[in-house]
Amino acid sequence: MPPADPSVLPNTSAPLAQARSWCWWPFETIAALGAFAYWGVAGLLITLLAIPLCLILPKRRGEIFGRSLLHHAFRIFVRYLRITGLVHADLDSLKPLRARKDPVIIAPNHTSLWDAVFVIACLPQPICIMKESILCNPFLGGGARLAGYIPNGSSSRLIRDASDALSHGGQLLLFPEGTRTKHGARWINPLKGGCALIARHAGVPVLPVYIRSNTRFLEKGWPLWKRPEFPIRMSFELGAEMVSDEGESAKEFTCRLEQGYRENLSRPHKLRRQVAE
Repeated sequence: MPPADPSVLPNTSAPLAQARSWCWWPFETIAALGAFAYWGVAGLLITLLAIPLCLILPKRRGEIFGRSLLHHAFRIFVRYLRITGLVHADLDSLKPLRARKDPVIIAPNHTSLWDAVFVIACLPQPICIMKESILCNPFLGGGARLAGYIPNGSSSRLIRDASDALSHGGQLLLFPEGTRTKHGARWINPLKGGCALIARHAGVPVLPVYIRSNTRFLEKGWPLWKRPEFPIRMSFELGAEMVSDEGESAKEFTCRLEQGYRENLSRPHKLRRQVAE
């Protein structure tokens, strides 16, 4: 039976892959449980550390420390996934971002719950726009508050805070879809206008990041108890810089951004998104 997506070649090593799956199932299960345990323990420890630091440290110094703390925590997690063989993530395309000093919006498509983890693991001092509810999460909220991550609540406040952060030369991580790509979406959800509004208001470029994977693990609606097929393969591709043209409205810029995502994500690729079953 041919694959759902014609750009993906059929897997001729299926019997071998099935045998490997049975042999490695116990190890992969234990390793996956270890990954969840890491987040439980590390998240609580970071929150316990962050609460007094939010009160003691000056705001700017606390943000620098908090972003560095989360960056290293995420790097350890990504390294764990690689060593255990649970995830093979190609992050080489993001390496140039480490040396970039000018303000920029880094804008990936949002395939799964842990996309931000891989991107932040590559960025020493990112500023992340996140759901406001996460700030109350005991596993993530403390570190996010210390790092000065920006909640996506009020639109006017979001644009003001993001523009202020960019004025200090920061790298702003923003998912222009506003939420994870829905199960039935072919390539990407319709983009929200926030990315274009912030880019225009702050006068900074947008750098798209195209994320692809061989699984829909942790997409919107995926149950946390549902085990994926390992190893998970992911690709992170840095796109061409995009800027708002003179006289271009935020709506027009958003449409141009969305078209760029659709054109890139729809081209032939071994990890091209499969049609939803």
